Amino acid sequence: MELNVTDLAVGRSGVPVLAGVSFTLSAGRALVLRGPNGAGKTTLLRTVAGLQEPMEGAVVGAEDQVAYAAHADGLKSALTVAENLQFWAAVFGQSGIAEALHAFDLEGLENRAAGTLSAGQKRRLGLARLVVTGRPLWILDEPTVSLDAASVALFADAVRAHLAGGGCALMATHIDLGIEADVLDVTPYRARAGAVAASDEAFL
Repeated sequence: MELNVTDLAVGRSGVPVLAGVSFTLSAGRALVLRGPNGAGKTTLLRTVAGLQEPMEGAVVGAEDQVAYAAHADGLKSALTVAENLQFWAAVFGQSGIAEALHAFDLEGLENRAAGTLSAGQKRRLGLARLVVTGRPLWILDEPTVSLDAASVALFADAVRAHLAGGGCALMATHIDLGIEADVLDVTPYRARAGAVAASDEAFL
């Protein structure tokens, strides 16, 4: 698994946000995006994940390799914890949820409806979806929102295990997770007016 991003330009609603972004992410490595709110981190993550088209440049290696976790937990409220994980495992052609339940301390909650969980429990369940996808590239946008310190530690352990197993992670977070990771500050890549040709198709 190797992700290569070359001279990438991304935008919102056809307005360029970042330009000239290049990096390589190899198996077993994590890359953390840094920068102020509104700098373009989410737009960059969405583009690398294939959720919107780049304005310029190329993303190679992400095809059918990505598990994406954004601000929404992606849960079905009427389904139980176990049923939610089983649903996502089936979507990605996987089976077995025991590892995910254990990694995010959800054992004992398997039969609880997701809609009755606390905000932190819902977030842990949303992140546990990553484990059941079988995808090597985790793309994470502020993954620790609503998590207490103990749950942040669980998430960090899950990322470490994923990296140790040959996966990789690209994430935007302001929290120090204690994970060995490279850091990319997106601030120097802010697009200048007229630097990238605007397109109405840049944001899908």
